[in-house]
Amino acid sequence: MIEAGLPVGRDDRRTHADRGGSRGALSTWGDVVVALDSQAMGLLTFSLNVTLDGCVDHQEGIADDETHALFTRLMDEGGAMLWGRVTYEMMESYWPAVARGDVEAPPALREWAVKLEAKPKYVVSSTRKDFPWTNSHHIAGDLRESVQELKDATPAGVLLGSGKLATALDRLDLIDEYRMLVHPRIAGHGPTLHQGGLPVTRRLDLISAEPLSNGAVSMHYRRAR
Repeated sequence: MIEAGLPVGRDDRRTHADRGGSRGALSTWGDVVVALDSQAMGLLTFSLNVTLDGCVDHQEGIADDETHALFTRLMDEGGAMLWGRVTYEMMESYWPAVARGDVEAPPALREWAVKLEAKPKYVVSSTRKDFPWTNSHHIAGDLRESVQELKDATPAGVLLGSGKLATALDRLDLIDEYRMLVHPRIAGHGPTLHQGGLPVTRRLDLISAEPLSNGAVSMHYRRAR
């Protein structure tokens, strides 16, 4: 499936990874801070693969060229990627090698890897500080303030692809949109979406629903404010 807004699947070789060469914490980005007015703030979009019964296990999705093309498009549209440490390390263990050509991969995966290499990648972690992958940045300090700062500095928007981190950010009321790829499968097991719980039910407005030829449906929702 795609855990972290990235393509995955039982037969997928991909492991969510990001590349970012910067190592400083978000609160001290010297080379990244941009002065923007509040109206230029980008949206935080949570994107993930999910089955009909809510399973977000990254092995339970359909991994094909159409799925990869969808997530490549979402990445192209956004200004940055946002992950938790676990997702980052999954991605880091595979995608840089694909981008370098060290691992044999079909064109759709190669395209994803090369674009991911260049995309700014932000990682929330309290246990790791060094993120050597190209264009990777560490987010430290207060989660609400740091992620809001990232949104303010990224008018093209931030694509969030980690389930546990999404629950934490949803509790802080920071997620603006949801781009879920719903797969035609019933997994019968977890982990499930937001299984840690939210304080209140989130009401969403449907923006679009796009069926794929593999039976999955790309759902785009916006928070009803």
